[in-house]
Amino acid sequence: MVARYRLATPRPGQGYLVTVTTPILSYSDSIVIARSPQVLYDMVADISRMGEWSPVCTTCWWEEGDSARVGAWFTGKNETPERTWETRSQVVAAEPGREFAFIVFGNRARWGYTFTEADGGTRVTESWEFLPGGAAAFQERYGSDAPAQIASRERDAHEGIPATLAALKRAAESA
Repeated sequence: MVARYRLATPRPGQGYLVTVTTPILSYSDSIVIARSPQVLYDMVADISRMGEWSPVCTTCWWEEGDSARVGAWFTGKNETPERTWETRSQVVAAEPGREFAFIVFGNRARWGYTFTEADGGTRVTESWEFLPGGAAAFQERYGSDAPAQIASRERDAHEGIPATLAALKRAAESA
């Protein structure tokens, strides 16, 4: 399966079409939050706030004055006890009140959030997909240690997604 995301505006040297193949690994989790889908979408799509609830991402900023729209680029700073790094991501879904998603480094991982009405508020689902481009990049960078590095990122997703959702719930329901 190949999913294609047409970008809103092409950028020189950055391409016009992002192509993503079926993920190698994926994980998602959901939580019901006592707020509307639109309020929760607005919180998540304001990527400058991601550091408030993510256990790894400490801050994000839009590039070139961008905002939450398909094709927009942003940079995120991440920290763990072992390392600090930055990622560059592009928004591939920006449907207010429904879905916000982005792809890291053009083809390595897809992170997404969906918002559906539920009894008591909104069911927010956060998902992570590790893509073939990510596997290739890890193989190139880590060589024989790539499987262990990938397994570490999978553990991070399994631990981080529930933590992020719980923190988002606390923030949203206390506002």
